[in-house]
Amino acid sequence: MKVKQLSLFLENKLGSLSRPVKLLAKAKLNILTLSIADTRQFGILRFVVRDWEKAKQVLEEDGFIVKVSDLVAIEVADEPGGLAEILVRVEKARVNLEYMYGFTLKKEGKGVLAFRFDDPDRAIAALQKKGISPIRSVDLFKRLES
Repeated sequence: MKVKQLSLFLENKLGSLSRPVKLLAKAKLNILTLSIADTRQFGILRFVVRDWEKAKQVLEEDGFIVKVSDLVAIEVADEPGGLAEILVRVEKARVNLEYMYGFTLKKEGKGVLAFRFDDPDRAIAALQKKGISPIRSVDLFKRLES
């Protein structure tokens, strides 16, 4: 039910992003989704790949410090109120949303968003009580690659 995300700190300067991206490409690891948050001096690159263990190893061998965390991928109705329904459910369960970003995937009137919760297991339980099931990693990767 959870998807592994890798995070790297990058200096906010020309070429910083291309170094890890080139390493992943050379290792034949495809980035399925990513997010970049920046400040004046540094940025955080967050991304999902199918083989996160290999990506972590490749990046660490090149000197990067890699943080692994859990995301919850959820199909969200692509209509007014689709996201609101998800947020209401996790807020009622007292789960905090730390950040989120989208996958470039849309099927059958639904998009897929990646959520980082402070308690992903509690968020999943709260959503499942209301019939909202997160996407399993295996199913997500199949959809993204088809």
